[in-house]
Amino acid sequence: MNNRLRVLRAEREWSQAELGGRLGVSRQAVNAIETGKHDPSLPLAFRIARLFNMSIEEIFQDEGAGK
Repeated sequence: MNNRLRVLRAEREWSQAELGGRLGVSRQAVNAIETGKHDPSLPLAFRIARLFNMSIEEIFQDEGAGK
């Protein structure tokens, strides 16, 4: 799953640890999501979307979408 999490975090000048703290997850979890090694759970995706005041679809894109 592709995502814009790293860009959105950088725009706010948050570290991975800061973002993790705001979301209630570890820095390692944030890194795994940013690098595409792990897809967030649906509840976590909703928390991320609310934090950035965006829809889930604006942040996450299914790699197979449009095919």
